[in-house]
Amino acid sequence: MKLSKKPLLLLAISLAFMSCSSDDDMPVANNVQLEFNNTFGDETIVLGDATSTAATVNTSAEGQVHHFSELKYVISNIRLIKEDGTEFPYHVNDLDKGATVVNHAKPETTTYELTDIPTTEYTQIKFGLGVRSDINTLDETRFPKFYATAGANDTEMMWEWGTGYRFTKIEGFYDTDNKEMSIHTGSTVEGEEGNYTQGVDAYRDITLDLPTNAVVGNSAPTITIKADFNKLLSGNSNTITLSTGTGMGDNATPNIHTANSMVQFVDNLGGNGETDTKGMFSIISVQN
Repeated sequence: MKLSKKPLLLLAISLAFMSCSSDDDMPVANNVQLEFNNTFGDETIVLGDATSTAATVNTSAEGQVHHFSELKYVISNIRLIKEDGTEFPYHVNDLDKGATVVNHAKPETTTYELTDIPTTEYTQIKFGLGVRSDINTLDETRFPKFYATAGANDTEMMWEWGTGYRFTKIEGFYDTDNKEMSIHTGSTVEGEEGNYTQGVDAYRDITLDLPTNAVVGNSAPTITIKADFNKLLSGNSNTITLSTGTGMGDNATPNIHTANSMVQFVDNLGGNGETDTKGMFSIISVQN
């Protein structure tokens, strides 16, 4: 018996049409949402004043209890890494379009949406804790949106004395008698106005592998990132004991801790840039 080739031909044409239709329907770009979960270990932080009974209390590796009343940090210079290793930079030179202040007191700021991300699969994410030195200036004209956000009364992510931004701002209390804790980090300058040079560079570049590829196309993935502030005092780089006083080793408030003391906090939160490029950050999940 002779079999007809027409059904096979029609099937092949149908499959080819479906394949082409699928490719045509694929968007060239979609969004990626970043969600930041600020924790002590695996427990999401609750802020509170000195006498709060609801605030999340953490105990450092040295046995020092502490809790936060304020928690803010700057994320910028975001890059998504493709399967072939190439990077997609997200407005890395524009603080208005590619940077954000995460303010734990405002849940809406813990989510940051990246728009128009090219369709492909991504295996890594890189971002900066803080602002790169080449754009770390209080430039109201160049970056008015970010300047306004960072300088708002409830944000205050600017140095009063310097030319750049604060990268982290942590307020709270420590020890059983609730002494004040105030940890502010950011790059410093040396010299005089008009002739400043770079002092401490507190910007840190974070690199995180994604446990599951973020597939951008028909879906808009959500990448949930944990920022574990247990690392503030008990980091990969330093184990810190807070102390209040006027000595060179005292570090609990910014009017007394030195640049060298500040760098210890910076290296714990953002990594030392050499042996540690994750600091307090890790990926919780990728939802495609």
